[in-house]
Amino acid sequence: MKKKIILVAAAAIALSVLAACGKAGEEKPAGGNNHAGHGESSGQENAEKPAGQLENLQASFAFPAGAAKANEETELTIQVTDKDGKPVNKYEVNHEKLLHLIIVNHDLSFFNHIHPEFKGDGTFTVNTSFPAGGEYKVFADFIPTGGAKITLSEWVKVEGKEAKHSAIAADAKLVKEVDGKEIELAMSAIKPKEDVTLTFNIRDAKTKKGIDNLQPYLGAVGHVVILSEDANQYLHVHPIDEKATGPDAKFATSFPQSGTFKIWGQFQHNGEVFTVPFVVDVK
Repeated sequence: MKKKIILVAAAAIALSVLAACGKAGEEKPAGGNNHAGHGESSGQENAEKPAGQLENLQASFAFPAGAAKANEETELTIQVTDKDGKPVNKYEVNHEKLLHLIIVNHDLSFFNHIHPEFKGDGTFTVNTSFPAGGEYKVFADFIPTGGAKITLSEWVKVEGKEAKHSAIAADAKLVKEVDGKEIELAMSAIKPKEDVTLTFNIRDAKTKKGIDNLQPYLGAVGHVVILSEDANQYLHVHPIDEKATGPDAKFATSFPQSGTFKIWGQFQHNGEVFTVPFVVDVK
């Protein structure tokens, strides 16, 4: 499935009607890069478009020089087209942005969540950089007007020396310290296909006092992205109470299958966004 990055095209996907609060959807086996979106879209059809025109959307990802180089800023272009190859030009604002771009490396040790700018003609662009050579997976997460929230993805290769590969292993303890904050993750369930509430408790690392003045990040108390260890299963989860300010931030989802998953929670405090990762085994 992995491809070189000279204007690689994501395989066709089928849109699905979605439930609120980040219910999980499974990647379709046929294409290998179609993910059900995880958000609050209703998936109603757009009366201006013929039935089926918002199905089988495709995305291509390209760099100006044909390839990106490690530690060099480069422009990444994403173009979204319909099943007839025509540009998709109408999108819904989803948590303050038209498109969320998630980038991870081969062992999920690198994570980046950025927001390309829409340029028209179905095209989004963003400047970014990669910390080392090797393979990265890019996920374009968006809602076409009249359609359901979807995610198109592709593996791309970055030129340069690769970083050391690290095994993905579940955390023995779900407590992490990031930027002077101690974050503890509690999960109401740990079995596949069961409803689960993820509760992030955020406190001051020194005083252990709960932080209750979290600021909105992209219109909500926080955002959570979850990937299976092979990056084939993707979940973008939004909070149960978007207006919460801490110390607890709760998210509802379900894991589509058993296996090892990496979870990134993103929050904002005192004007700074911080990201906390956890790895869990779902059995």
